[in-house]
Amino acid sequence: MDFTLIGILGIATLLILLFCGLHMGVDFILVGLVGLTLLINFNAAMSLLGETLYNAIASPTFCVLPLFILMGAFASKGGFAELAYANVHKICARIPGALAIATSFGCAVFASICGSTIATATIFGKLAYPEMQRYKYDDTYALGAIACSGSFACMIPPSGMFILFAIFTEQSVGKLFLAGIFPGLLTAIVYALCMYLRAKLYPNLAPIHPEELKVTPKDRGKAFVALWPILLLAFMVIGGIYSGIFTANEAGAVGAMGTLIFGLAYGKLRNMQAIRSSLRETARTTAMLFFIIIAAMYFSRFLAMTRVPTDLAHFLANWDVNPHIVFTCVIAIWFLLGMVIYQAAVFALTLPIIFPVLVSLGYEPIWICVIAMKLNEIAGITPPVGINAFALAGVTNSRVEQVFKGVIPFIVCDVIVIILLFLWPQIALFLPNSVL
Repeated sequence: MDFTLIGILGIATLLILLFCGLHMGVDFILVGLVGLTLLINFNAAMSLLGETLYNAIASPTFCVLPLFILMGAFASKGGFAELAYANVHKICARIPGALAIATSFGCAVFASICGSTIATATIFGKLAYPEMQRYKYDDTYALGAIACSGSFACMIPPSGMFILFAIFTEQSVGKLFLAGIFPGLLTAIVYALCMYLRAKLYPNLAPIHPEELKVTPKDRGKAFVALWPILLLAFMVIGGIYSGIFTANEAGAVGAMGTLIFGLAYGKLRNMQAIRSSLRETARTTAMLFFIIIAAMYFSRFLAMTRVPTDLAHFLANWDVNPHIVFTCVIAIWFLLGMVIYQAAVFALTLPIIFPVLVSLGYEPIWICVIAMKLNEIAGITPPVGINAFALAGVTNSRVEQVFKGVIPFIVCDVIVIILLFLWPQIALFLPNSVL
């Protein structure tokens, strides 16, 4: 059988298995093993699997993943989300849509020490949604604001997805972290403006509560000062990477230790059960991600042997159209796949193929990853597989249809941010290009 045909059948089989709900790591290994058995033989395919199991993650660089996952786990258990939300709410008091805006910026602040979108969405769902109900906010407005704000952890460092991107594209983790700061903050600002304008035009969506009228300028100042533990941790990690004092691994270790110390100081982590739970969560998440990485690398080797990536890259590179058309097609593919397949699987499948093509067309590698991350944020909240939407619906006992309806205005905001990143790439590239 022709090698290219086997590769195409392999991709089709992989997509079918993913649609059926089989774990993506199992999908990658199963299709890769069967495909390589057809191309070479079973013994050679098993030998290559054994070699991939070691070489795919046998590098000190991979220590960055569990370190930042541990930092996020300590942050989730240590009460940092409550600290961020309560104080940002005081800062935003009296503004139309104050609770929603507080959720937006609170998620951005919390995301600076927690790299998990699901954790951010579920924690703020528990914190913000009951308050929004008490303040008589419209359910759809409230759920949409929380679901979309929870996606900031994708972009704002330390982002677990950016670490995966660094592995699949061989880019610097530190530079990807720096590249996500301004786009993440820009997204938070655009979301907040959307929330404000909608609440201003339609006051019944987000009524101003009498409690907010009691907040004084002095209270706002105290609230800002109270955020110092989170701001200090974020400054240590990002500032250390930016100045060259820390490598990404060292920054992860400093961040995890700092989050543990503050968690102990504030009392949330004094319970040994909370620490053990954080360690178990870190081990479980790290094992899952390493399994996905190994499986994706194995599948990539199968694809490389079929020459499908090479043929596709050659076609796209020689396609006689404007490079922006090629990139627009790639964005459309990422958007459509992200709607029906878990995001990590989409990028594990496509980045090894598409990324070299886009770089050859003259696009900046770091900027490509930022655009892909924006698509990743959208995928997390769009039907039918938007995992953040389902997680939020579960934790708030709401209908997922309400969440999907609520995110529509924010998807428009994400499109606006993507357009701004296209028009001014330096929004993403300024910090990584100026790193020492």
